[in-house]
Formats: sequence, C-alpha cells, structure tokens
Amino acid sequence: MNTNDVLDEFRQAGALLEGHFVLSSGRHSPVFLQKAFIFMDPQRTEKLCKALAKKVLDANLGQIDAIVSPAVGGIIPGYETARHMNLPAMYVERVEGCFSLRRGFTLKPGARVLVVEDIVTTGLSSRECIEAIGALGAKVIAEACLIDRSGGKADVGAPLIALAQVDFPSYAPDELPDALAAIAPRKPGSRDINS
Repeated sequence: MNTNDVLDEFRQAGALLEGHFVLSSGRHSPVFLQKAFIFMDPQRTEKLCKALAKKVLDANLGQIDAIVSPAVGGIIPGYETARHMNLPAMYVERVEGCFSLRRGFTLKPGARVLVVEDIVTTGLSSRECIEAIGALGAKVIAEACLIDRSGGKADVGAPLIALAQVDFPSYAPDELPDALAAIAPRKPGSRDINS
C-alpha cells in the first residue's frame, strides 16, 4: 500500500477535508484528516493497520515486546496494528498534563517498544509519549503511523515508519496566507471538537 492508496482510503471515507482547519497542534491547515471516519469502519481500519504492520515487519527492527500509543487518537490504530503483529497493545493517557501508563499497564525495564500513532503533524505528542516510555526504563525502537503529514520534517524522537507521507501545509496562527485567513476556521480535532 502506497501513499496514494492510503489517501484514496481517506477520500472514500470522506475523511480528507478541505477548507480552513485548526489542527490539534494549534497550527492551521487547508487540509484536515478526519481519522474518526476511518476508524468507524472496521474493514478500512483493518486494511490500513495490516499494511502498517507489514511495513513495520519489513523494516526488520528486531524484537518488539509491546506497542504503546498516545490516547486517544492512537488507541485504535495501535490496537489494530498490534493485533496483526501478535503483540500486546497499551496506551498512555494524560495525567496532570503528562503522559503516563495507567489502568495496570506496565512495561519491564529494557522492553523494546513500538509507538503507534494515527497521524503525525509536529511530533509533539509522539515525543511526549516516547519520553513517558523512557522514564519507565523501556526503549522505543521506532514509531509507526498511518500518515506523516509533515513530509518527513517532524521530529518524533525515534525513527518514523509512515504508511503514507505527505506534505500538507500547516501554518502558525500569525503566519496564515491571505487565502486561508479569508476562510473561517473549524476545529474538528479531538482536543476541541465543534463539528
């Protein structure tokens, strides 16, 4: 499965939106990937995550002991990718603003962990997730995501394996191009849902 195949899945699901959007990162973009429309379809989710699992396995990372994802967006692709790799899946949640394993999830010191995310834009939540895992004495060997929308520019803090890599533009709020500034922004992301 290549980048065009992945984007076609998003288009078919009505999950590739155009307009003016405020991303979860706070940046603005003319393109929004509404992954919730993907994850509501079990067959489409399975297809994408099975392809992501294959790409990870083809990268020959050696032993992987567990998959950990940042909540909430990474939970479904993390679980589904783990299912195809026959690995345990867990997730970190924010506790007083910081990611932490909860709900009885544990990682042994030295455990080799793959982080699985949905979509990477700036890599901030990935870095925070990787930091939380490292604080437990485990080692993140790589991160995998369905889409890297930074075009390979995001620093996630580990090698990044993306099923699709695109370079959708995003802008700081004070750097909007005139054409984008002329459109009222929407915030369809999980941190401030309004549509």
